[in-house]
Amino acid sequence: MAATRATGKWLITLSVMIPTLLEILDTSIANVALGHIQGSLSAGQDEVTWVLTSYLVANAIVIPMSGWLARIMGRKNYLMASVTLFTLASMLCGLAQSLESLVLFRIIQGIGGGGLQPMSQAILLETFPPRQRGLAMAIFAMGAVLGPILGPLLGGYITDNYSWIWIFYINVPLGILSLFMCWSFIFDPSYQERRVAGEKVDYLGLALLSVGLGCLQIVLDKGQGDDWFASQHIVILSVLAVICLCALVWWELRHSNPIINLRTFRYRNFAAGNVVMFFGFFAFFGSIVLLPMYLQNLMGYTSYLAGLVLGPSGAIMLLLLPVAGKLTEKI
Repeated sequence: MAATRATGKWLITLSVMIPTLLEILDTSIANVALGHIQGSLSAGQDEVTWVLTSYLVANAIVIPMSGWLARIMGRKNYLMASVTLFTLASMLCGLAQSLESLVLFRIIQGIGGGGLQPMSQAILLETFPPRQRGLAMAIFAMGAVLGPILGPLLGGYITDNYSWIWIFYINVPLGILSLFMCWSFIFDPSYQERRVAGEKVDYLGLALLSVGLGCLQIVLDKGQGDDWFASQHIVILSVLAVICLCALVWWELRHSNPIINLRTFRYRNFAAGNVVMFFGFFAFFGSIVLLPMYLQNLMGYTSYLAGLVLGPSGAIMLLLLPVAGKLTEKI
């Protein structure tokens, strides 16, 4: 019986690693294909960056909502719905015949992708006892690190030798496998019940979050190209972002059923952990986005060579993660 439970835990770990790999792989794989997409769809250099921006905006809006959506739908149902939407949108991205349709499908893909990492981590933490969570999260993170390793390599190889549409089609079989594994091995805990009928929904918080994070993401992504605050629309979006996000904090602290429970930041360990993770991921994913553009646009590397340059840094992390997990258990 103990062996069966142990096997079940690692099957659940594998089940949640795949959605995380899908989401991070898609974030990094598209970067090296922008030049090919630009030529294929006859888009300008500024226009084609909306392929990345649209996904990131939708992703940024959905991620903070994931806890609330999981309470409504249940973790398993929400994870499976996210994987389904992500997989269908990936197929539609491959079928897109214009930049406008590709951007639309990338928004849908970002909505689906936003729930993959938060739900995967929540399910994993629920599955393992506290003494094993360090190792479990380290093994889970190996799947997350595989994305930045494989993304540039796969993206570069596929776009240089085949067509950019296959960087989206590659998600479809992985998505189907992920759905099967989530349906087979993942179950919600008995205490987690769906939202009761008539529970008040925080519509104002939802609107403030969507507008605030959406505007902020566009400012961060487009500010450099538009000369930051010399551009009128960047100024307008920045003001909107500040107003909406400040109003969101004020409103969420007073609402009985908030979209984001900001009261949890009263706990020192939780707040400190989030700050450390913010700066860590800021540095890590910032380099993933910028380095492929630098290598291809300024250094003249092909997509595949850019992927080869980026691969070793992720490989080192992959080797050290199990060690970090063991140290977490002991320290």
